[in-house]
Amino acid sequence: MATTNLIATSNGVRFFSSSSLGNPDHFLSRRDGIGIVRFLRGKSYFVTGATGFLGKVLVEKLLRESPEIGKIFILMKSKDQESANKRLYDEIISSDLFKLLKQMHGSSYEAFMKSKLIPVTGDIGEENLGMDSETADKISEEIDVIINTAGRTTFDDRYDAALSVNALGPDRLLSFGEECKKLKLFLHVSTEGTVLETPLCFGENITSDLNIETEVKLASEAARKFHGSEKSKKLKELGYERAQSYGWEKAYTFTKAMGESLLHSNRGDLSVVIIRPSVIESSYKEPFPGWLQGIRMSAPLILGNGKDQIPDLFGDYQSSCDVIPVDMVANAIIAAMAKHGCGNVLTDVKVYNVTSTSHANPLRLGELMDFSHQHLCVSSLTETTAKDLKLMKFHSSLEEFTSSVSKAIAKQEREMKNGEGEAASHTTLSMKGKRKLKYFVSLAKTYQPYMFFQARFDDTNTRSLLNELSVEERKMFEFDGSCIDWEHYFINIHLPGLKMELFRQISS
Repeated sequence: MATTNLIATSNGVRFFSSSSLGNPDHFLSRRDGIGIVRFLRGKSYFVTGATGFLGKVLVEKLLRESPEIGKIFILMKSKDQESANKRLYDEIISSDLFKLLKQMHGSSYEAFMKSKLIPVTGDIGEENLGMDSETADKISEEIDVIINTAGRTTFDDRYDAALSVNALGPDRLLSFGEECKKLKLFLHVSTEGTVLETPLCFGENITSDLNIETEVKLASEAARKFHGSEKSKKLKELGYERAQSYGWEKAYTFTKAMGESLLHSNRGDLSVVIIRPSVIESSYKEPFPGWLQGIRMSAPLILGNGKDQIPDLFGDYQSSCDVIPVDMVANAIIAAMAKHGCGNVLTDVKVYNVTSTSHANPLRLGELMDFSHQHLCVSSLTETTAKDLKLMKFHSSLEEFTSSVSKAIAKQEREMKNGEGEAASHTTLSMKGKRKLKYFVSLAKTYQPYMFFQARFDDTNTRSLLNELSVEERKMFEFDGSCIDWEHYFINIHLPGLKMELFRQISS
């Protein structure tokens, strides 16, 4: 049964709905631990989102720590099996993320990878996962665990697309799980953002008056009604409006919450675990520090300042910034999988909030930006010198932010003209300058919920899981966010990794 939980914040008591957040079993590491490696050995998995940031790290960790595992069936969006095989090679086998595995297996690396990783043509956004019946029947005989890391993570996504993948996708996968003969666990990766932005009363469910079928119908009707560029715009607006009406800031978190709700309602006798990570960033240690895929989350803010494009931020210096390295999320997934995949069927959905700051190791937004500034002054992204790179100025209102950024862009344009147009008003912008201003204002609006966030997440279940690990398991599968030295992480790990990813994207 879903229960309502509360977290004390600087703004008072905040309520949110979660499941099975019971008391920890104990707070001393077991000598024998959970038996993670023993559980992994010989098991076969069905993984969605394996070419994504988190999914790829998870697959690497499974193969590296347990080469004796069975097979990992990877659902891949592709037109045919040949295309799926090519995606597997290009995006996983050839990825630099797997260089430790390459060293371990030497000349037999590719043979090992192809013996373990089985690409499956399909799509979580389609009925029956887009798989043909013969393939689905074959896989259903073999897999022990389903892991869903797939998701559309764009904050301002089209409502129909977000509903199809984030809300209905997990339920489609669950239906497939019901057909699997020896399935031991269904594990779904959600997001900490599924908690409401407004308080709940005790006993209320996060989706108490929400009809998901109605939402799907609304999105489908809108998709039929509009065409061309207007279609995308209207569907994005619809997602934002529907999310706001139910207490969420964005369609992304709203549809992820729907996905959780359907798992609660339709799980039947399956054991279901939900992992809710906070903002996922570059790897802390494994397979090597600083690995990142894509320019994501905090990166646009950091890069905007690092390129001296924007000296301002719409946000609160003191706001809570909950970041968790990707390898810690992968380790928590594996630990939870081993914990609940070999025992009795769970009587309720088990939820793990995999976060870092909690109450033990808080990180402020202002600290993150200060660490970024400190690093970029020494190792800048452009020819900008340390004395030219400005500290971020925080604004509490969007109007102040917009005005300040507009002036900064106008100043940059005057300087680029080498003194020409000095008589022009300092607020006069070229068309290019106006586009730049529009981009930064749009970015500020998109990030607003995170820039003023004050809550903490209840990580009771995650702490309990951590304390069940043996000393050796803690070393092999580390996910204790309270041990992170934030200054060291951002200056020496994350920012160098971010720059490497930026240069990789530019070169490719």
